[in-house]
Amino acid sequence: MRPILEIAAALDLQPNSLICYGEHMAKLRLGVLPKKEAKPTGKIVLVSAINPTRSGEGKTTVSIGLAQGLARIGQRVALALREPSLGPIFGVKGGGTGGGHCQLEPSTRINLHFTGDLHAVGAAHNLLAALLDNAIHFRSELDLEHRQVFWRRVLDVNDRTLRHSVIGLGGRLNGVPREAGFDITAASEIMAILCLYEDLADLKVRLGRILVGFDRSGDPVTAQSLQATGAMAALLQDAVLPNLVQSSEGVPTFVHGGPFGNIAHGCNSVIATKTAATYADFAVTEAGFGFDLGAEKFFDLKCRSSGLWPSVVVLVVTVRALRVHGGGELARHGAIEEIESGLEHLSHHVHSVRAFGFEPVIAINRFADDTAQELAAIDKGCVQLGLNAVHFTGFTEGGAGAEALAHAVVTAATQPIPPIRYLYDLESLPEEKIATVARTIYGASDLEISRNARKDLERIQALGYERLPICIAKTHLSLSSDPDQGSYHKGFTLPVESVRIAAGAGYLLVLTGDIVTMPGLPRDPAAHRIDLSDEGEIIGI
Repeated sequence: MRPILEIAAALDLQPNSLICYGEHMAKLRLGVLPKKEAKPTGKIVLVSAINPTRSGEGKTTVSIGLAQGLARIGQRVALALREPSLGPIFGVKGGGTGGGHCQLEPSTRINLHFTGDLHAVGAAHNLLAALLDNAIHFRSELDLEHRQVFWRRVLDVNDRTLRHSVIGLGGRLNGVPREAGFDITAASEIMAILCLYEDLADLKVRLGRILVGFDRSGDPVTAQSLQATGAMAALLQDAVLPNLVQSSEGVPTFVHGGPFGNIAHGCNSVIATKTAATYADFAVTEAGFGFDLGAEKFFDLKCRSSGLWPSVVVLVVTVRALRVHGGGELARHGAIEEIESGLEHLSHHVHSVRAFGFEPVIAINRFADDTAQELAAIDKGCVQLGLNAVHFTGFTEGGAGAEALAHAVVTAATQPIPPIRYLYDLESLPEEKIATVARTIYGASDLEISRNARKDLERIQALGYERLPICIAKTHLSLSSDPDQGSYHKGFTLPVESVRIAAGAGYLLVLTGDIVTMPGLPRDPAAHRIDLSDEGEIIGI
């Protein structure tokens, strides 16, 4: 690793622009961040993917490798990526900083506590929860209806037992008993706000707008009415500043914000993306999981909120994902017909990319056990679909294995940038917005809106929140709401279970299927393999 001051200097950032966390990590000071009204001149490259398998398809690895490839061919480039969450690190993923020769460094520190951003988000979120219950306990003039409070608490861990709980037990001194629960920190509305804010004034306005519940007259109660805004902002003083680290080959990387793509909007912060595109000619960013989740929200939420717009879209494809989406098994090889069937799944995602006006560059992320016949089937299918497909071998070769992809991206960036085109108008009713996304991006034919969701939509309209954009929480493993329906399945019905108002973030959170906002650990969690060696080194991530 190179000293972080050298990494900053590559972007013409001076030492006094940084708050250093040791030799290899830093935060940018507030004064060097781009202003809200500023328009960055660098080209934004959005990396997304087809729906992944449970093992992940290497979208972060491809993003890092692409940036390293761009640097190798002489481009001034920076990365803008999200922060890993401890939940999936100790759960399924075991790490979230790329892999092989395309990693972020120092990877173990980034994967674990990093600079404390997620802890600050959790503290600010739970402070609001404490102030809310304190107002109920002392029967404040807000006259909160404790059965109409929906601000939950958060924790950065996968723990299914905390999804539903009862608090305030033990007598009058311990508060008012009521049903409550926990979400994972990455699903906190404050995390969404951190990733959408553009200056401190905007941050505080968004924090103040957070809707926590209703009073006995049915009127909304906000964080501002609880006088919580200032203290929450104070806890986020450092967390709002982008973190600067580096890739395996020394590419400057802004790592900031970590909302989940399946239960939030899945993108790193606006301020980090703007910073990368301000100080570099190419800013490579990603939106997870697949295009149906993170990338749709990148356009309809992040871009709509900030005015940003990418120049190029890269879509990551793997043999194993196409095999699974073609009806095959994860570890099975040799059935070319399953790859060919899976190309219909790719074709649908390409249709989704084109809905926003872009022609994607296809990055075929090669794994060691991919066969030549399987890769040839993908190449042939991409030609038939009229796609520019490039093989990526960055995991084993670093930036050298991404040079072909880098050249393809530079060529694509010379084309005129498509005009800004969102999927739906804000004037449409929430149900119409949900239907538009479900039909265009997921391939659904209809919605099945539950009784609870109907009541939610009625309240949204009564309160005047119907013009907000939508953020759909859905499984990332398929286009439908069923994680086991991996193969492309056109014409299904999307079940809408509830709709939450995220007034501070500025969107309506639509929960579909069996999606939960507090994940659970798998049968064999990655935590079993993570340890601290006798030399004080973290191993197993």
